[in-house]
Amino acid sequence: MGSVDQPRTTRLYAGLATGALGIGAFTYVGIVDPHRPGSLFPPCPFRLLTGWNCPACGGLRMTHDLLHGDVAAAVVDNGFLLVGLPLLALWAVWRIRRGERAFPLWVISVIAVAAIGWTVIRNLPGFPLVPTLIGQ
Repeated sequence: MGSVDQPRTTRLYAGLATGALGIGAFTYVGIVDPHRPGSLFPPCPFRLLTGWNCPACGGLRMTHDLLHGDVAAAVVDNGFLLVGLPLLALWAVWRIRRGERAFPLWVISVIAVAAIGWTVIRNLPGFPLVPTLIGQ
Protein backbone atom coordinates (compact mmCIF):
# COMPACT_ATOMS: atom_id res chain seq x y z
CA MET A 1 0.00 0.00 0.00
CA GLY A 2 1.18 3.46 -0.79
CA SER A 3 1.03 6.51 1.42
CA VAL A 4 -2.17 7.57 -0.34
CA ASP A 5 -3.99 4.48 0.97
CA GLN A 6 -2.78 4.90 4.56
CA PRO A 7 -5.49 7.39 5.69
CA ARG A 8 -8.21 5.22 4.11
CA THR A 9 -6.91 2.12 5.89
CA THR A 10 -6.60 3.99 9.19
CA ARG A 11 -10.18 5.24 8.87
CA LEU A 12 -11.37 1.72 8.04
CA TYR A 13 -9.69 0.23 11.12
CA ALA A 14 -10.88 3.09 13.33
CA GLY A 15 -14.44 2.57 12.05
CA LEU A 16 -14.29 -1.18 12.62
CA ALA A 17 -12.89 -0.70 16.12
CA THR A 18 -15.57 1.87 16.96
CA GLY A 19 -18.28 -0.45 15.64
CA ALA A 20 -16.93 -3.38 17.65
CA LEU A 21 -16.82 -1.27 20.83
CA GLY A 22 -20.37 -0.04 20.19
CA ILE A 23 -21.69 -3.57 19.65
CA GLY A 24 -19.87 -4.72 22.79
CA ALA A 25 -21.31 -1.85 24.84
CA PHE A 26 -24.87 -2.47 23.60
CA THR A 27 -24.47 -6.20 24.26
CA TYR A 28 -23.33 -5.52 27.83
CA VAL A 29 -26.18 -3.06 28.48
CA GLY A 30 -28.63 -5.57 27.00
CA ILE A 31 -27.40 -8.46 29.15
CA VAL A 32 -26.69 -6.74 32.48
CA ASP A 33 -29.79 -5.10 33.97
CA PRO A 34 -28.96 -1.55 35.15
CA HIS A 35 -32.29 -1.44 37.03
CA ARG A 36 -30.83 -3.77 39.65
CA PRO A 37 -28.71 -2.21 42.40
CA GLY A 38 -25.18 -3.58 42.40
CA SER A 39 -24.98 -4.04 38.62
CA LEU A 40 -21.60 -3.04 37.26
CA PHE A 41 -22.40 0.37 35.83
CA PRO A 42 -20.68 3.59 36.85
CA PRO A 43 -22.72 5.90 39.11
CA CYS A 44 -23.65 9.34 37.80
CA PRO A 45 -21.10 11.88 39.13
CA PHE A 46 -23.68 14.70 38.99
CA ARG A 47 -26.09 12.69 41.13
CA LEU A 48 -23.32 11.74 43.58
CA LEU A 49 -22.43 15.42 44.04
CA THR A 50 -25.90 17.00 44.03
CA GLY A 51 -28.43 14.25 44.75
CA TRP A 52 -30.31 15.30 41.58
CA ASN A 53 -30.89 13.31 38.41
CA CYS A 54 -28.88 14.82 35.55
CA PRO A 55 -30.30 15.13 32.01
CA ALA A 56 -28.78 11.75 31.09
CA CYS A 57 -29.66 9.85 34.29
CA GLY A 58 -31.61 6.76 33.34
CA GLY A 59 -29.99 6.62 29.90
CA LEU A 60 -28.47 3.17 30.47
CA ARG A 61 -31.76 1.88 31.86
CA MET A 62 -33.58 3.43 28.89
CA THR A 63 -31.20 1.70 26.48
CA HIS A 64 -31.64 -1.62 28.29
CA ASP A 65 -35.42 -1.24 28.10
CA LEU A 66 -35.30 -0.44 24.37
CA LEU A 67 -33.06 -3.44 23.69
CA HIS A 68 -35.73 -5.56 25.40
CA GLY A 69 -38.60 -3.88 23.53
CA ASP A 70 -40.09 -2.09 26.54
CA VAL A 71 -40.75 1.41 25.18
CA ALA A 72 -43.04 2.43 28.07
CA ALA A 73 -40.29 1.74 30.62
CA ALA A 74 -37.79 3.59 28.40
CA VAL A 75 -40.03 6.69 28.45
CA VAL A 76 -40.15 6.59 32.25
CA ASP A 77 -36.38 6.16 32.57
CA ASN A 78 -35.47 9.07 30.29
CA GLY A 79 -38.03 10.44 27.86
CA PHE A 80 -35.80 13.43 27.09
CA LEU A 81 -33.01 11.29 25.63
CA LEU A 82 -35.46 8.86 24.05
CA VAL A 83 -36.95 11.63 21.92
CA GLY A 84 -34.02 14.03 21.82
CA LEU A 85 -31.16 11.80 20.63
CA PRO A 86 -32.89 10.55 17.44
CA LEU A 87 -34.06 14.09 16.63
CA LEU A 88 -30.55 15.43 17.20
CA ALA A 89 -29.06 12.72 14.96
CA LEU A 90 -31.56 13.47 12.18
CA TRP A 91 -30.84 17.19 12.52
CA ALA A 92 -27.08 16.61 12.28
CA VAL A 93 -27.38 14.37 9.21
CA TRP A 94 -29.70 16.87 7.50
CA ARG A 95 -27.37 19.79 8.18
CA ILE A 96 -24.22 17.92 7.12
CA ARG A 97 -25.87 16.77 3.86
CA ARG A 98 -26.64 20.41 3.12
CA GLY A 99 -22.97 21.28 3.67
CA GLU A 100 -23.65 23.19 6.90
CA ARG A 101 -22.22 22.84 10.38
CA ALA A 102 -24.19 20.25 12.30
CA PHE A 103 -24.26 22.21 15.55
CA PRO A 104 -23.93 25.97 15.23
CA LEU A 105 -23.72 27.98 18.44
CA TRP A 106 -27.46 28.70 18.57
CA VAL A 107 -28.26 24.96 18.39
CA ILE A 108 -25.80 24.22 21.20
CA SER A 109 -27.47 26.96 23.24
CA VAL A 110 -30.94 25.47 22.66
CA ILE A 111 -29.67 22.01 23.66
CA ALA A 112 -28.09 23.43 26.84
CA VAL A 113 -31.26 25.29 27.83
CA ALA A 114 -33.41 22.21 27.13
CA ALA A 115 -31.06 20.00 29.19
CA ILE A 116 -31.10 22.44 32.12
CA GLY A 117 -34.88 22.71 31.91
CA TRP A 118 -35.25 18.91 31.83
CA THR A 119 -32.93 18.60 34.83
CA VAL A 120 -35.00 21.03 36.89
CA ILE A 121 -38.38 19.59 35.85
CA ARG A 122 -37.43 15.96 36.43
CA ASN A 123 -36.20 16.75 39.94
CA LEU A 124 -39.41 18.47 41.05
CA PRO A 125 -41.24 16.57 43.81
CA GLY A 126 -43.85 14.23 42.38
CA PHE A 127 -42.60 14.32 38.78
CA PRO A 128 -43.51 10.87 37.44
CA LEU A 129 -40.71 10.29 34.91
CA VAL A 130 -37.70 9.35 37.03
CA PRO A 131 -35.22 6.51 36.47
CA THR A 132 -36.39 3.28 38.09
CA LEU A 133 -34.46 0.86 40.23
CA ILE A 134 -35.69 -2.63 41.06
CA GLY A 135 -34.88 -3.87 44.53
CA GLN A 136 -33.25 -7.28 44.81
